[in-house]
Amino acid sequence: MRQTGRLLGVLCLLPALLLPSAHAAEGEQASASSLLMAQLQKMQSSAQRLNYSGRFVYQQAALIRSSRVTHVVVGKNELEKLELLDGKPAEFIRSNDEVASYLPQSRTIRMEKRVTRDVFPAIVDVRPQDLGAQYHLRAGSDERVAGRDCRVVMLEPRDKLRYGYRFWTDKATGLLLRAQTLDGQGEVIEQIAFTQIEIGGIDRARVNPTYKDTQGWHIEKAVMTPIDLPQWQVTPPPGFRKIQQVRRLMAGSAADGAAPAQNRAAEREVSQIVFSDGLAAISVFIEPGSPGREEGSAQQGAMHILGRPQGDYWLTVVGEVPAAAIRQVADSIELKSK
Repeated sequence: MRQTGRLLGVLCLLPALLLPSAHAAEGEQASASSLLMAQLQKMQSSAQRLNYSGRFVYQQAALIRSSRVTHVVVGKNELEKLELLDGKPAEFIRSNDEVASYLPQSRTIRMEKRVTRDVFPAIVDVRPQDLGAQYHLRAGSDERVAGRDCRVVMLEPRDKLRYGYRFWTDKATGLLLRAQTLDGQGEVIEQIAFTQIEIGGIDRARVNPTYKDTQGWHIEKAVMTPIDLPQWQVTPPPGFRKIQQVRRLMAGSAADGAAPAQNRAAEREVSQIVFSDGLAAISVFIEPGSPGREEGSAQQGAMHILGRPQGDYWLTVVGEVPAAAIRQVADSIELKSK
């Protein structure tokens, strides 16, 4: 009886003994989560407000491409120059949301507005706290990238409809220096990382176009018109929100036997609906159907593409998400009767 009484006494005391520890653990977890959110917030703002220039490498399986980005803030304006250092030469000059693409081999300048803002190193396009509903945040071990000390934050998806991510942020400035995209098994699908970086002290002239004499170049102005598509019902994965609906011209294939002056790709008008969860984007392209096109899918690194007919239309779903998410979006699309 005495032993039983003692046991009951201990059991009665257990809640009082455990509750402070549980509260402390919850507090520590909340504090750690807040620190990681702050790290992501700083990573996002640093890419937009700092002046920097550096070379980075994009790797996808055996594919490796190097580029250089230079970013300068002048007053309230963001100016950026992205140069491709491998393959065909090209550079992209951005002033806020206006982008001019210089393509010297075809002597073309293409003017357009950017659709999404998730371009390295500014790859987060949402409030970091909004990511918590879709990703578990964890801290990794500190490492060095491009000679700079970095903190590591990992985002693990809460479902199988998005990838995981690993980010390396500069301890001194918060700037993102390396990013990896991970599949469901934690394997790296693709990654992008600075190999050399300067932060601060960047001359504004470094974002000017390399190609000064463009007399005689062809200037293309991409037509992109905001539209409303209430007749098309699309259900994205949880956490993805509609950020844009536009009608635009897309490059197609040039006609066989075209003369050299006609070698620029043909264009067709399509409607585009863009969804994003702040890290990944999914686009649905809608255009009139044409004979001879067969349903199919493809993958390139983290990008999955699915094309299929639907009534008199052709639908193409594209996104940096697992194939299951692309199929789910494609299967959800309905054309409502007017």
